[in-house]
Amino acid sequence: MDDKYLKDISDIKNMMNKSSQFLSLSGLGGIMAGVYALIGAFIAHELIENNNNDYESHSITLESNTFQFIVLIAFTVLFLSISTAILLTYNKTKREGETIWNSTSKRLLTNFLIPLVTGGIFALLLLENKTYGLIAPITLIFYGLSCVNASKYTLRDVRYLGITIIIIGLLATKFPGYGLEFWALGFGVCHIVYGSMMYFKYDRN
Repeated sequence: MDDKYLKDISDIKNMMNKSSQFLSLSGLGGIMAGVYALIGAFIAHELIENNNNDYESHSITLESNTFQFIVLIAFTVLFLSISTAILLTYNKTKREGETIWNSTSKRLLTNFLIPLVTGGIFALLLLENKTYGLIAPITLIFYGLSCVNASKYTLRDVRYLGITIIIIGLLATKFPGYGLEFWALGFGVCHIVYGSMMYFKYDRN
């Protein structure tokens, strides 16, 4: 009889978690986002190095081809990361008999986008004022805040990912000149590490 009550309590708890949290995020999506970020960071690093080695070139400005290529790389990484995450999460929800678009996922997305859009606007204003050194720290910090803010509606691992990336963003502010390296660490390595943890903890089950 006690076992039956414990099972009922466990079932009720699981139902409450499903109704208040979106638990179908794909760990593999996080891994792929990290891989895309590392590839993008490597290409951007090569572009910057080639620009520095070109004695006839000027410093990187908003109007320079190098900067425009870097922006294109950033948007490509963002597009691939979002597309892959949506596709893999959709496949996971389909396997579990769930739906990807419900009230919980809407709350998750809203809480994630508020800090993210704010940070994006802040970064654009920094670009307009030619404060390039703070772009990497700002994008890291606000992305980390987005993860922490959205974590109450999904897996707790997302909260720890956000806190880690916020710390990396603060370190990037403390040590200027290494923005691209910190960016690769935060968006690349951290996504791969936490995505792998989520994959082995949740997806394989």
